[in-house]
Amino acid sequence: MTTRRRCPARISAALPGLALALALAAPAEAQKPRPIVVLDRIAAVVNNDVITRNDLEERVELALRQLRGQGTPPPARPVLEKQLLERMISDRVQHQFARETGLRVDDPELDRAIDRIAKENKLTLAQLRQALERDGVPFAKFREDIRGEILIARLREREVDNRIVVTDAEIENFLAAHKSQSGGGDEYNLSHILVTVPESANPEQIQARRARAEQALAQVRSGTDFRQVAASFSDAPDALQGGNMGWRDVNRLPVLFAEALQKMKPGEVSDLLRSPNGFHLLRLNDRRGGSAPVIVSQARARHILIKTNELVSEDEARRRLAALKERLDNGADFAELARAHSEDASSVKGGDLGWLSPGDTVPEFERAMMSLAPKQVSAPVRSPFGWHLIEVMERRNEDMSQERQRVTARMALRERKSDEAYQEWVRQLRDKAYIEMRLEER
Repeated sequence: MTTRRRCPARISAALPGLALALALAAPAEAQKPRPIVVLDRIAAVVNNDVITRNDLEERVELALRQLRGQGTPPPARPVLEKQLLERMISDRVQHQFARETGLRVDDPELDRAIDRIAKENKLTLAQLRQALERDGVPFAKFREDIRGEILIARLREREVDNRIVVTDAEIENFLAAHKSQSGGGDEYNLSHILVTVPESANPEQIQARRARAEQALAQVRSGTDFRQVAASFSDAPDALQGGNMGWRDVNRLPVLFAEALQKMKPGEVSDLLRSPNGFHLLRLNDRRGGSAPVIVSQARARHILIKTNELVSEDEARRRLAALKERLDNGADFAELARAHSEDASSVKGGDLGWLSPGDTVPEFERAMMSLAPKQVSAPVRSPFGWHLIEVMERRNEDMSQERQRVTARMALRERKSDEAYQEWVRQLRDKAYIEMRLEER
């Protein structure tokens, strides 16, 4: 049992005797056969909440279907149970923190997200529901799982991503570090196993984590499928996807990874790599080169942002923007309204975001922006940051070969900082929680 904070009395008193209390509650019926009732047991206690074994079993079965669909040999069931329970605990403490701090995902926003999922899979909503139910996934549970994913994404943006700053000096240092590398235009298709090491780990903990990483390497070297080893050992979010990171430009990879990959051939696996975040294993699936000019269609856009919080609801933010849109349609100046009403740092520049390339903004914002003609103002648009009015001021096609390097460097640095900061933030959140593991109680 891991106890980091005193367990609330109602949990510690009620849970151990739950089965006994339920058994005693029903009156005895003499000499009459009684049906056997299998009670759901507890896999973990997380503050004032519990994760039941049924919750865990559902997640395990879903993961097994996913692994089979990918053709990935599943790890041993106890290993998979432990991996998934750890992730469920991390998700649960984040959901609890979100609720405590007033973060919500309302039904209209959830409906829009599910509609997008259906369209991305070229399905109608009815077809998506049928496909889920064929796989044994109740649609109501699917909705709540998506709500939880959106909630965690918004929580990460609020608590971590929005606080990440990448300076020009960091970009220059990044580019200088990569400039001497050969194959500067190369792209790598790679898979990854990460065994994390806590920032405050003592030598014994570091050695234990190294031993776990070496065990993973030994299994790969002995011929075990890399995807199966990733699902069993990796602490990275893509573990159940076999650790597959897809195609990455060399400039978007940490120098540690890029240097190792340059010496590898497709199909090879790296030695253990040590970073401040932990121990890494890389598998190079494929590589390709390219140095052609990069012509990018850009839009110069400006926006007005209204954020939602415990005081400003989704409907209120949308209503305020609809009123501003009406004023714009009647000839009001966009820049003046942005300076007066926008809750974004760009408000001091009249909402001007400058020239934007594909990938510079979140998908919801980009989709709306790309559908606009020059001088056209959108209807209110929802993104993870809040509600926007967007105007495209002009468009152009630009050779971004040099600028692309800076944009790519900024994205790589931001992604790296964000991943490290998020993992540390979740670790601190877990450290403050009361967590009791009961998985071993069979």
